[in-house]
Amino acid sequence: MDELISVVIIVFLVVAGIRLLTAPLRLAMKLAVNAALGLLALWLVNMLPGVSLGLNLVNALIVGIFGMPGLVLLILLHWIL
Repeated sequence: MDELISVVIIVFLVVAGIRLLTAPLRLAMKLAVNAALGLLALWLVNMLPGVSLGLNLVNALIVGIFGMPGLVLLILLHWIL
């Protein structure tokens, strides 16, 4: 009987641990996908004549998180500065 209770407790702790880790991993995957899409958008914008934004992680995250407004912000900052 004691072994059964121990197994149930261990299974419960493993399942609880997995459920606690899935939310941060899901957020990290979403951030990685958005950064990759932002990098792709920056690469496409850099193909336009007269625009040369840096292809780096910070710019990719800005475009990935904020979307089109982030891309416009980077272009405006590039033209102003």
